[in-house]
Amino acid sequence: MAKGVTPQSNDASKWYTDVITKAQLADYGPVKGTMVIRPYGYSIWESIKDEFDSRFKKTNHTNAYFPLFIPKSFLAKEAEHVEGFAKECAVVTHSKLKVENEKLIVDPNSKLEEEIIVRPTSETVIWSMYKKWINSYRDLPILINQWANVVRWEMRTRLFLRTSEFLWQEGHTAHSTEKEAIDEARKILDIYQDVVENIMAIPVLTGYKSESEKFAGAVETYCIEAMMGDKKALQAGTSHYLGQNFAKAFDVKFQNENNKEDYVYATSWGVSTRLIGALIMVHGDDQGLRLPPKVAPIQIVIVPIFKSDMDKEKITKYTKPLINDFEENNIRYFYDDRDKMSPGYKFNEWEMKGVPVRIEVGMRDISDNIIVFSRRDNNTKNQIEIDKIKSYFSNLLDDIQLSLFKQAKNFKEENTYQTKDYTEFKKLIKSGGFVKCGWDGTENSENMIKKDTKATIRCIPFSQKVDGIKCIHSNNPAKYEVIFARAY
Repeated sequence: MAKGVTPQSNDASKWYTDVITKAQLADYGPVKGTMVIRPYGYSIWESIKDEFDSRFKKTNHTNAYFPLFIPKSFLAKEAEHVEGFAKECAVVTHSKLKVENEKLIVDPNSKLEEEIIVRPTSETVIWSMYKKWINSYRDLPILINQWANVVRWEMRTRLFLRTSEFLWQEGHTAHSTEKEAIDEARKILDIYQDVVENIMAIPVLTGYKSESEKFAGAVETYCIEAMMGDKKALQAGTSHYLGQNFAKAFDVKFQNENNKEDYVYATSWGVSTRLIGALIMVHGDDQGLRLPPKVAPIQIVIVPIFKSDMDKEKITKYTKPLINDFEENNIRYFYDDRDKMSPGYKFNEWEMKGVPVRIEVGMRDISDNIIVFSRRDNNTKNQIEIDKIKSYFSNLLDDIQLSLFKQAKNFKEENTYQTKDYTEFKKLIKSGGFVKCGWDGTENSENMIKKDTKATIRCIPFSQKVDGIKCIHSNNPAKYEVIFARAY
């Protein structure tokens, strides 16, 4: 157990916060509910962001930027959408401050004619622009993504998972047909699954949301759901087929190939910095972070152990072939020769920060012609002869990446259950994990289960076989087989 970190088994919530602060990922901002993402945490976000961004661009999406401020009247145009976000909206009512009696106050004379909403999501402002840009089928599709910050005035906040302001990407696309829009939304979900599983080493379930859990204003919401280390679910990403709802709200029409006027079909989709929270809770342990190499800001750290400047010089010369190999293989490394910290302090620091591989080099290692290294994924120590290092560590990082994914996948599978009995269902939900069962498709059964267990339908798998299956609550024939879990 790392110094100052609460064991997960004692208090998972306190452990989570301890790891974030001790690993220097983030800190609390001066306004309640806000967070400061520190350089190390932001580097992780940049790695994730770059992976998504490259895939979006390969599928012909382009980045743009839209205003942070949205007229209140825009949100009012799509009733279901605004109802879903109304309780979370931050509202700007005045345009300036003034000093009065040596106190800084809101200038009462600066009240805005129309209140402005600080962006909770960008559908409304983007569709107001699409109305200007779309006239004909020749203008479609529009495939735009935005990297931005949004504000949702959360009452109960938690670093990375729920904060009043967070970073995310939001894609907004416009299409000439329903099929094209649905295909787009599903394509994006595949991209989300690819990055989260193959880059972040987090296995996910895919499917779509129930009517009560879908995005406000969507026809269908598709999702990826992940299991955290405490067996709760986390919605890791969503993609929405919006139908013609926003096009009708903003009167966005186009002339189709038959010269007939029709409303545009739409999608929206997003992931956020809550993925860093997922990364912590899926892979972290009582020693701190365990980062998959593909997202780690530092993949390998070298800690020289020296007592004199002469020793330091010899170690630097000895590790030169090692560093050359790292650079040839594009490995992100850090040579930690800080002389104000002890080797033990450095070991603990890099262990806490989840660096996949730590190399220790002392004078004895030079004499033995070896490189000693530790793997963070399984906390084992190994050694290799210096003349055998060619591409060794590149392959090792691949092995660690796969190892972390397999560990997470095994954990998810070991804690996924199937039942037909409601009493057993409630016991399983209480102990934690995913529970697969039948659901009759009614809002009443869904609500009663939520009331009894605090569990929600995390996803309805795309592949369905419900013959002979009954609803876990009503005992009526099941319309769907679904995944229930308690969630963040």
